[in-house]
Amino acid sequence: MRKTHLILLASLLAPLSAIAATTPETIVVCYPGGAVNAKEANGAMGSMLRVVERVGQWQANSFNSLFTAKSDECRQQMAEKKPKFAITSLGLFLEMRATHNLVPVVQPKIKGRTSERYRVMAQKGKFQNLEQLKGKTLGGTVLEEQAFIGKIVFAGKYDLASFFALKPSNQAIRSLRAVDKGELDAVILNEQQFGGLASLQMKTPLEAVFTSEEIPLMGVVANSATTSAEERARFGKALEGMCSDPEGKKLCDLFGVEAFASVDAAVFEPMIKLWDAGK
Repeated sequence: MRKTHLILLASLLAPLSAIAATTPETIVVCYPGGAVNAKEANGAMGSMLRVVERVGQWQANSFNSLFTAKSDECRQQMAEKKPKFAITSLGLFLEMRATHNLVPVVQPKIKGRTSERYRVMAQKGKFQNLEQLKGKTLGGTVLEEQAFIGKIVFAGKYDLASFFALKPSNQAIRSLRAVDKGELDAVILNEQQFGGLASLQMKTPLEAVFTSEEIPLMGVVANSATTSAEERARFGKALEGMCSDPEGKKLCDLFGVEAFASVDAAVFEPMIKLWDAGK
């Protein structure tokens, strides 16, 4: 009788064990200040993760994604989910790298480059340099990460909150239109946003009042304490062919990425020094 009960109990627990064994690993995706729709982003991420699973030879549905465009939500999800892998901005990587043992896995490649420059744009001839913008209004989507802009983009030379009158936006075009109309003094753009300027019809020509040094693009990061070197290499290798895959291309197109490239962690060392020096 006892043996019969044990067999029955085992048969009941077996489906639960199968469910537990296939509980997907959450990939937290942080895109601060972006206008990307969360539903679209998670859909594209789903396509990407199916490709990662297939190429990396993981079991189907081993991963799922959780997308946010808010820095605070990203911090919360990273703390709650403790993901093995995440997609973050450079600013969030620098901020959370020690807490979550983060190491870079791959970088996105955009127009052949794995780095970018940030630019402060204003009406042509109105301001000659950043000093003349002191106390003036500055807009842009990247202002969601003010610490990053201050410490990395401006290399710690300006405190954003006290130097400018900040006007964050979740759409770069809205800030650009405001500068064009004279409702905003300047806007700060990342490389992709700057590249789209030519397609806009502005009444007043804009020019760069400030251009940053080259800043590396950040892509997928991993928790080095909960992943092995083999897992990180396997995940990174699966991503390298992502944008040439019909399904994976959906995510690449959504974020304007043409490829993912393996990363040399040394390229982030100058950024880490700048970040730590700015504390």
